[in-house]
Amino acid sequence: MHKTFTFASAALLAVGLFLATVRPAAALSDEQELVDKARITATKLLSDPDFGSLPGKLKDAKAVIIFPSLIKGAFFFGAQGGTGVLLAKSPQGTWSYPAFYTLGGGSFGLQIGAKAAEVILLIMNDGALNAILNNQVKLGADVSFAMGEIGAGIEGSTTTSMGADIIAFGSAAGLFAGVALEGSVINTRASMDEAYYGKGANARAIVVDQKYSNGAAEPLRQVLAAY
Repeated sequence: MHKTFTFASAALLAVGLFLATVRPAAALSDEQELVDKARITATKLLSDPDFGSLPGKLKDAKAVIIFPSLIKGAFFFGAQGGTGVLLAKSPQGTWSYPAFYTLGGGSFGLQIGAKAAEVILLIMNDGALNAILNNQVKLGADVSFAMGEIGAGIEGSTTTSMGADIIAFGSAAGLFAGVALEGSVINTRASMDEAYYGKGANARAIVVDQKYSNGAAEPLRQVLAAY
C-alpha cells in the first residue's frame, strides 16, 4: 500500500513538473502564431501582382507593420482593430526582429457585419518610426497617411502617396472599398514583447537597438530581405 502511494505521488509530481514546464511555451505560442501569420501575409501581398508598387516601396521604407487579420465590425458605428508586428530596417539594410503592435480605431458608415483584412503599413521615414516607438500614433493626425493598392491593382486613395509618412496596402474581399484607416491608432503591445523575448524587452530595444532576437522569427525576416 505504501509503495502504491509513493508511486502515485511521484507520478503526480512528475505531471505537475511537466505542466509547469509547458506553460511558458504555451504562453509563447500566441506571439509565434502571430509572427508566422505575418510571414504568410507578407509573402502573399509582396508576390501578388495586384500590389505592384508594394515591393518597390518596401525597398525605400524605414520600417513595416504587418497585420495578418484586421477586423472591421460595423452597425452604423463601427470599430476596427488587430494585432501585428513591426520590423525596422537598419542602416546596413538588414531587418530587425519583430515587435508587437495593435491598430484600433472607429469609423462611421452604413456597413453591417464583420470582415477581416490583411494589411501592411510601410513607414517611410525616421520621424514616423520614432513617433510610433515613442508613443501611440493616430494615422492622419500624428503622421501623414495614404493608401496604396487595395487589391486588383485598385488605388485606395485619390491622393498621391508621395511624401506620406505611412502608406497602407490591404487585401480583403471589398473591405477597403468603403473603409478608411485614417484616424486609427497604432500602439505597442509591451506584454507580448516580453513574452516573446524575455523581461525588459521593448519595441525600441528590439527594432532599433537590436538587443533582442528570437530565431523563430527568421523566416519572416527572410521574406522581407528578399525584397
